[in-house]
Amino acid sequence: MSDEVEPGFVRVRLDLAYDGKDFSGWAKQTARRTVQGEIEDALRTVTRSSRTYDLTVAGRTDAGVHARGQVAHVDLPDEVWAEHGEKLLRRMAGRMAPDVRIWRIAPAPDGFNARFSALWRRYAYRVADRPGGVDPLVRGHVLWHDRPLDMAAMNEAAARMVGEHDFAAYCKKREGATTIRTLQKLSWERDEATGILTATVQADAFCHNMVRALIGAALFVGDGRRPAEWPAQVLVARVRDPGVHVVRPHGLTLEEVAYPADELLAARAVEARNVRTLPGGGCC
Repeated sequence: MSDEVEPGFVRVRLDLAYDGKDFSGWAKQTARRTVQGEIEDALRTVTRSSRTYDLTVAGRTDAGVHARGQVAHVDLPDEVWAEHGEKLLRRMAGRMAPDVRIWRIAPAPDGFNARFSALWRRYAYRVADRPGGVDPLVRGHVLWHDRPLDMAAMNEAAARMVGEHDFAAYCKKREGATTIRTLQKLSWERDEATGILTATVQADAFCHNMVRALIGAALFVGDGRRPAEWPAQVLVARVRDPGVHVVRPHGLTLEEVAYPADELLAARAVEARNVRTLPGGGCC
């Protein structure tokens, strides 16, 4: 599959953020409010176009999940970009609801694909375990856990999960899709001032529900219901474990998407499309 842009079009990169509370996820759906639908509708309106220009996104977030560092691209006709490009950012801001913002709109370098050119995605999941609950001012972005959490135990468990593995036990399986991923970072830190624990979860890509399932397993270790070895034991089994709880989405935020140098974008997009296998094993 080629990432060459159709003649007469320019590929445009969008850097954006949104509060996921009132969205039914990223991907557009009939009769439901989504981030993709909101942006595409605004784009069609401000460019006075008769057609919708489809967005391609780095990571399709679920309903209720937030983003601070989301990236997307859209291919616009040369004449549309020439007429509207310089004023597009301000006009989009005036058209969209305040729970989604585009911070930057610019022509993308050759070979850029928001989804396939990405090297990694970094998420944060925030949890509060104070007996009194979550600060009301951040309640829409922090999960309350009603038992004290042992951060050292959670980090011990997390260290066993890093690396390239088949994460089938932590993913909602999709037909024809591999569940092999490279988990580059998984660690916990506590802000002493607020008491909030933040998990940093970074991987080359994620399968459906993977982050929230990993967090659910970590919380069971942190509150003493499971030993530190348990999440890795579940991972090795490669089957969904009923003991792994998928936590609520509102504590999760996509923080950053990273890309290689411009000259490596096209090669990365080709590499990312390859179906991965583990040594001595199948793809899934």
